[in-house]
Amino acid sequence: MSEQVARLRSATKYYGKKKVLDNIDIELSTGKILGLIGPSGSGKTTTIKCLMGMEKLDKGYAQIFDTEIPDRKILNEIGYMGQSDALYESLTAWENLVFFGNLMGLDGKQLKQAIDKNMKLVHLENELNNIVNTFSGGMKRRLSLAITLLANPNLIILDEPTVGIDPSLRRDIWKQLNNLTAHGKSVIITTHVMGEAERCDYIGLIVEGRLFTMGTPQELKKKFNVTSIEEVFIKAESEVQT
Repeated sequence: MSEQVARLRSATKYYGKKKVLDNIDIELSTGKILGLIGPSGSGKTTTIKCLMGMEKLDKGYAQIFDTEIPDRKILNEIGYMGQSDALYESLTAWENLVFFGNLMGLDGKQLKQAIDKNMKLVHLENELNNIVNTFSGGMKRRLSLAITLLANPNLIILDEPTVGIDPSLRRDIWKQLNNLTAHGKSVIITTHVMGEAERCDYIGLIVEGRLFTMGTPQELKKKFNVTSIEEVFIKAESEVQT
């Protein structure tokens, strides 16, 4: 039986008087990829921020590795990539990698090996000495992903990681995510790319702050009597609006 990695229970969150998360229950097991999909502003980013303790829940609780969140020690086991790139743009890619790697407790040969491995993954191995403010948006996303994976975290949380990334590189990144989960890592990813959602072990569809449905891609397609996750998305939106 798979070990439980992350759990949200009855997660409810308000911004002022507006309820942005409404009683959400989510679970993730070891070696699985959970994809969160939904319209812009539906609550996907707030969900993962509440899971990590970056946002405080008004009701319910979050756990990661059987530890109630927030907990700073647990954050050391999580690789998080937000929608905004947290990079020092006046530094080179190498300097960014070393800085963040040191914060993660990496140095020397271990850090260099991690940098080499992950910069090859994102096809930026020839850009190490270039200043980040000369990078395109897609290159910055790729560098952010390399930094996220440096410390080989047990739980990887990626918020729209492949925005601005070309299809061939997106395929390579998904190969690596599948390789990581095959070795016991777990992944939560938010995406607007329905082809990516099809690659997840489980999909949670969040609409207007509520978990509208959740299951494997095949289960959801069968439930809504459609042939693609994009059709699931469209059908669910129309049901909410009626």
